[in-house]
Amino acid sequence: MKIADRIQILRKSKGISQEELADKIGVSRQAVSKWESEQSVPDMDRVIIMSDYFEVTTDYILKGIENEKQANERAVNAAIFVITATVLNFIGLVVSSAIWYEKQAAMAVGIGLIFLAMGCMIFGIGMAAGPVRGKEKAKRAFWTVNIWMLAFIPLSLVYNVLFTGFAAPYPIPAGTRIAFPVFWLVYIAICLGVVLAQVKTARK
Repeated sequence: MKIADRIQILRKSKGISQEELADKIGVSRQAVSKWESEQSVPDMDRVIIMSDYFEVTTDYILKGIENEKQANERAVNAAIFVITATVLNFIGLVVSSAIWYEKQAAMAVGIGLIFLAMGCMIFGIGMAAGPVRGKEKAKRAFWTVNIWMLAFIPLSLVYNVLFTGFAAPYPIPAGTRIAFPVFWLVYIAICLGVVLAQVKTARK
């Protein structure tokens, strides 16, 4: 991310126009426009004024280096999205399983998938809306936990359609003895593969 991008993001986070920012720091709107389009860069005096106005460090504007307070705020924000997404995914898994257990209705799978989609959407919004810093840690936390829920219903659906003829959100023992244990082996292998990939990424 370049200085032009950071200035634009900070300005938009305040909900102000280029002209309003120009008024705040004592320059023309054209100057702000040139900063954001990479035609020029602000001098140090303007960087200091902007850092005070946006409540960030000059290092963040110039180099993208956040102070500890900013980094902690980003981490908290990312964690909120991860937790919310995880809760939705867990609710989807529990609710769909409960509905199938009580009614054996195919809609149980649909309800579960809707919750999973909502959880992924919340997580995606959090990743898209936030700054780059902290995203990788949030992604690792999300996938390490949520792959176990996100893979369960889709794999169960495929297994059940192939071997039982039902559209159920969890695996039902089939007539063939090998299919049921194979499901669990595939499920665990996929989930562990994703978890190990996240661990490997964290070590880089």
